[in-house]
Amino acid sequence: MNFNAHPPAADAAAVRNWLLGLQQQIVTTLEAADGGRFREDRWQRERPIGSVGPHDGAESDKSSAAAGDASNATTAQPALTGGGGITCILEDGALLERGGIGFSHVSGTRLPPSATAARPQLAGRHWEAMGVSLVLHPRNPYIPTVHLNVRFFVAQPSGSEGEPIWWFGGGMDLTPYYGFEEDAVHFHRTCADALEPFGAETYPRFKAGCDEYFFLKHRREPRGIGGIFFDDLAEPDFDTAFGLTQAVGNGFLQAWLPIAQRRRTLAYGERERHWQALRRGRYVEFNLVWDRGTLFGLQSGGRTESILMSMPPGVQWAYDHHPEPGSPEALLLEHYLVPRTWV
Repeated sequence: MNFNAHPPAADAAAVRNWLLGLQQQIVTTLEAADGGRFREDRWQRERPIGSVGPHDGAESDKSSAAAGDASNATTAQPALTGGGGITCILEDGALLERGGIGFSHVSGTRLPPSATAARPQLAGRHWEAMGVSLVLHPRNPYIPTVHLNVRFFVAQPSGSEGEPIWWFGGGMDLTPYYGFEEDAVHFHRTCADALEPFGAETYPRFKAGCDEYFFLKHRREPRGIGGIFFDDLAEPDFDTAFGLTQAVGNGFLQAWLPIAQRRRTLAYGERERHWQALRRGRYVEFNLVWDRGTLFGLQSGGRTESILMSMPPGVQWAYDHHPEPGSPEALLLEHYLVPRTWV
């Protein structure tokens, strides 16, 4: 982890305004593509809990970077935490069987020991965390599920001396049910193009971070074909780190929507829907077993409806299921859900 010793002023208000604009832009664009309307659920919180992750909302990956090990969350001394957010949900649409896009901005006066053990700089500081997180579960099995998260954390000095501690995190990843080479290349190419202004090494590093994180260790298989993932980004300065985070968030629609539009008219039947439901089971397993943000949110008294909006609307498990050799389903496992260099 790299913290700036003397960072430029962290402009939390500018980050918040961009996040709110990003959420609204994605909602408006997806409503036009789907034909349905998102339900907007505004919520507030102000009660004693141990802490919250950088967004108390949808799937938050490693976004509890400020919160430490989620398994220790329930043992922390309670601290007054405030803030709120906007959860936008579209269900049973023409394109999206379920889509959730959440914004949150939460704050607190004290982080629990589990959060500060590895980060003593955070002890006694007032902190803010904000982010946008979304998961889109399409109806057509030929369209991949997709996830995006962008987040910001800042902790102010405990006294008159010292500097704020801040960082950004985020990323996006793709989870297909059927493999299409051009779709995988398009998604990764869009991610790489978004990061190109920030150095040739940035996309490969963030891709490797994504492949490492979105991996079901108990299954020994990736959740999908990856994308990009980063955390603790505080270099070289606030403006650059914020610019990179904006590039990731602003690139999301171009990364996913052309794929969805290209595949949405493909015919499918019971076989494809059954396979989609089985693979959605892997998504649930990752979220509930491995995702640090989901676990932390649930264990620390987070808002359950917002945390679990990332879950698919329909899912199945079958004992020791193996697709027929040579089938499109087997091709996904053998050719796509393996380490690949896409661009």
